[in-house]
Amino acid sequence: MTLIFRRLSPSGRSARLSILVFHRVLPQPDPLFPETPDATQFGEILDWMKAWFNVLPLDKAVAQLAASTLPERAAAITFDDGYADNLSVALPQLRSRGLPATFFIATGFLDGGRMWNDTIIEAIRGCRQSTLDLERLGVGQRHLNTTEARRATIDACIAHLKYRSTDERTTAADEIAVIADARPPSDLMLSSHAVRELHRAGMQIGAHTISHPILNGLSLDDARHEIQGGRMRLEEIVDERIAVFAYPNGRLGDDYAPVHARLVREIGFDAAVSTDIGAACAGADLMQLPRFTPWDRSRVRFGARLAANLVRARRRDS
Repeated sequence: MTLIFRRLSPSGRSARLSILVFHRVLPQPDPLFPETPDATQFGEILDWMKAWFNVLPLDKAVAQLAASTLPERAAAITFDDGYADNLSVALPQLRSRGLPATFFIATGFLDGGRMWNDTIIEAIRGCRQSTLDLERLGVGQRHLNTTEARRATIDACIAHLKYRSTDERTTAADEIAVIADARPPSDLMLSSHAVRELHRAGMQIGAHTISHPILNGLSLDDARHEIQGGRMRLEEIVDERIAVFAYPNGRLGDDYAPVHARLVREIGFDAAVSTDIGAACAGADLMQLPRFTPWDRSRVRFGARLAANLVRARRRDS
């Protein structure tokens, strides 16, 4: 597999930068979200990445990409949102292998906050009813009698609310928790102290707005406030310039627009990452670097998806 990646991702001007994105790493497998890696699976992924790629800090990788000095098989590992398990579960796995990562943190959820989608997830997970009447929220009567039915309900609720305003999403998610008669936990996200711990451990901290809004749904002034405000809070926490940014949700067109990339550049970030699938190559827009996560559980499938992503990048560049 290493030989394949060497051919698909050479060094210098023909280099490709593969950037992986994760969100959570769980202590144990979650039947509701089997695609989310637990500690064991994440450790396996890191072992594969260490064997196949030169894993670099994102800021260093971006600088080398711009200078056409990337090594062969260049890669970076990133996390979005700022979950508490990034410190408690992911960090020990990274440190034991000597691998760097970048953690993009939405500051509005630090110190006891919770993202709206997690309110929905945990409310439905903790609901003891067999059915849930969500008619007035536009999601209908939902059965919760199996794990699959609960996951389908979660997915339907999130899809229905995803592109509403931040206040609408939060209000609706809280209403779902009331209807479900559930009390979601308040310790899902990092604390400010935990962010400092990640930074002290040698990990890079990146900005991810304050409240994780869909930037396309905001005025440009509000988008600037979200992007700058999140950055300023993180700089206060770690006492260091924050150089990189991740767009919430991150798909060009659906979630953010070229005007936001220009805004991020104007604010003074060195680079920004999206969730559009791909690998970055020489001449890439440093304010819109692609990322992806191959969810496959087996080594062969994981490697094959990484290779396919690099092939797509070569065809796009040719």
